[in-house]
Amino acid sequence: MTLEQALSQIKGPDPQAEQGALDRWASVAKPLGSLGLLEENVTRIAALTGDPGYTIEKRAVAVLCADNGVVAQGVTQTGSEITALVAKNLTIGQSCVCRMARLARCDVIPVDVGVRTDVEAPGLWNRKIAYGTEDLSQRPAMSRRQAEQAVMVGIELIWQLKELGYKIIATGEMGIGNTTTAAAVSAALLGLPARQATGRGAGLSTPALERKIQVVEQALSLHKPTPQDPMDVLSKVGGLDIAGMTGLFLGGALYQIPVIVDGLISAAAALCAARMNPRSRCAMIASHVSAEPAGPLLLKELGLNPMITAGMRMGEGTGAVAALPLLDMGFDVYRGMGNFEEIGMEAYVPQQ
Repeated sequence: MTLEQALSQIKGPDPQAEQGALDRWASVAKPLGSLGLLEENVTRIAALTGDPGYTIEKRAVAVLCADNGVVAQGVTQTGSEITALVAKNLTIGQSCVCRMARLARCDVIPVDVGVRTDVEAPGLWNRKIAYGTEDLSQRPAMSRRQAEQAVMVGIELIWQLKELGYKIIATGEMGIGNTTTAAAVSAALLGLPARQATGRGAGLSTPALERKIQVVEQALSLHKPTPQDPMDVLSKVGGLDIAGMTGLFLGGALYQIPVIVDGLISAAAALCAARMNPRSRCAMIASHVSAEPAGPLLLKELGLNPMITAGMRMGEGTGAVAALPLLDMGFDVYRGMGNFEEIGMEAYVPQQ
């Protein structure tokens, strides 16, 4: 399947399944709409999958790992070698998202889409497109073909995970320098000055933040990515992890698997997917709002509301995984709660 074919086959939500979920919520013995986003997201998942009885029992977080050449510009606290180190730790359960995923009954699936070295670790899915990207402040981050290949990796990952029985996928990433690429992608897509889109990432000092802003400004000025062409944006100022996650969201819409948006980097990928095909929004569930400045702006542009506001900016898919227990609670009420007749209560009726 080509990318063009995949984009053309995305159908969007099923209105009958959506109405079935809404009818079920209206029958649950509680005030109408009182669980807010928990209700909305259960309904959203029913509409995507075409099944008001859908469950999310088997879940995974796909952590896409890739390096970024822009690290050479001093925009990070640590070097690129940390990407490979954390990628390996993901395979042995020694990372933040691994600890959180255990509590959320979520499998962790690390994927190498562009780590600059070969990582020998059982459990690491090798889908390497290139050994990292170019320094976007000097040259385009990657070729358009590489960006398309990375997007297709994400689409195919969703198919493979669906074949393994997974019912919902959280998105995560690991790549030193990727808050810089995400800031550049966000600024390009949203038409923002670099300063409004760029944050401290993993905790930069003020002088280092100023350097990071200058690097993003330089990249945007040099390459002039076209906001209406997300592939142009990805190839010029993006990262292989962002391109791969773009594919995850497109694949979720194509194969009717809900995909949870994590933070800044994931949301930038989600907006790329939405610009490629607006119907792909139906697969997206917003977990939290990133503490990075572009985080809330990306979600607003996507028309998504986050379930969690906790000042998180960890990455790895930690915010997306943190949303799973909330979704479990929503589904448990949706599936198991009695209706008004069963408890002898008069049903609520809409007042407005």
